[in-house]
Amino acid sequence: MTVSWGQRTVNAVEFYDELRRATAVIGTSHAAGADFEPEFDLPELTPELTDFFSVANLRFADLGTAGRSRLALLDLTGNPGTRTVKTLASLVIVARAVRHINRTGERVMILTPSSANKATALRDAVLRAYRAGLVDPGQLQVVTIVPDVARPKLWSSALDQDGELAALNPMCVLDRAQPAHVKEIAKDALRACAKELFLTTGVRLWHTMDIANYQCADTVRAFAEHTIAPPAHGTTRTHAHSVSSAFGLLGHHFGTTLLPGTAARPQYFLVQHLATADMVLSLHEMDPPVYRADPESGLYHQDATPRYPRTTFDPAEDLESTFYTRSPATSPAMNRIIRTQGGGGIVVSLHECLTRYAQIRVLLANAGVTLPADPRALREWSLVMAMTGVLNGIDRGLLDTDEVIVHGSGSYDATEFAPIPHRSLCAVADATDLQRIIAEAAMPASAVADAA
Repeated sequence: MTVSWGQRTVNAVEFYDELRRATAVIGTSHAAGADFEPEFDLPELTPELTDFFSVANLRFADLGTAGRSRLALLDLTGNPGTRTVKTLASLVIVARAVRHINRTGERVMILTPSSANKATALRDAVLRAYRAGLVDPGQLQVVTIVPDVARPKLWSSALDQDGELAALNPMCVLDRAQPAHVKEIAKDALRACAKELFLTTGVRLWHTMDIANYQCADTVRAFAEHTIAPPAHGTTRTHAHSVSSAFGLLGHHFGTTLLPGTAARPQYFLVQHLATADMVLSLHEMDPPVYRADPESGLYHQDATPRYPRTTFDPAEDLESTFYTRSPATSPAMNRIIRTQGGGGIVVSLHECLTRYAQIRVLLANAGVTLPADPRALREWSLVMAMTGVLNGIDRGLLDTDEVIVHGSGSYDATEFAPIPHRSLCAVADATDLQRIIAEAAMPASAVADAA
């Protein structure tokens, strides 16, 4: 017997005590490094903090069926200021920073590299903290750096529209001619300037890319699932997710280990694109297949493995720039979980997503999600990728399960936001440039206390 999903929404604050416990558990087991990070704890819940977290909703909804499987959506894109899964983790990161600021009086500057969505979500979380009165701009700042290709995906807000806030919270873009990765640039800048920055300005620079900073927030997915729709006895359930490093699924898995009693152990199904398919390749111990060009259709074809696209416009295409991590350090952990509990992975192409687009649009409409009629308007393909991977996996016999929960990690189109204007972005060529921008943003707190 499967769960009757309907449509149900729950806010993360309903699991605030559980979230604090999960954060504390991670803090206990987390090996502290030389770099600054706040304690793994959250502030006491107040009306202001409840308002701050009000956009962190988790919505479960029926999608329909495919083959013998019942499909449901776990929609994590409810924040109208981001439309991505990164909202809750970013709010938790900012809440930890707020607690540190209130406890010590020290200023905190968050530093993060991103492919786009993490930057948007952290900037939104910092702005929400200002507006909720949790901190002022002289106490908390955020510096983000993204690759040049991310420009069209960066959401404009008061953090770039207000001149003073923009100076405090620079959005940096790495020169496309540079071979270095934004992650390397951010880490190099941190190591070079963090100590001097604190000595000269009193600002603590916090590089937030550690998985531990995201894992605690993602446990809430498991808590909400257990409360709203735990799997029926004897039912197989698989969680499907478009991934780059699978932080979200690792967090969900960790959350299941914190549930009371003997909770069912779910299976996990990874969906990736051709440009960064390393987790699927690692999980299934395989190499990418060789594609052959079809001179009549103009497509590339392969039939060596069902885990790779049968057709693609380009065997090396970069379908969604959100997924930019190669050889993620999380692969071994995800491999162990899937090999123990079940699941698998699949790679999808743009051609496959477009072929399935109309079908996916109907299924998502069942769950209250609207895709644009014209796929060219889509700016975030994560959810369409996940749906394509699930449908292909079912059709190809790679995903044989009673229920599939598709984690809706990102979906937005060109009508839902305005990109940050190019004039409001800070060009960065190397770590030295980023250090300079960080130093300029860390002006004396007295000069910016009333910038909001």
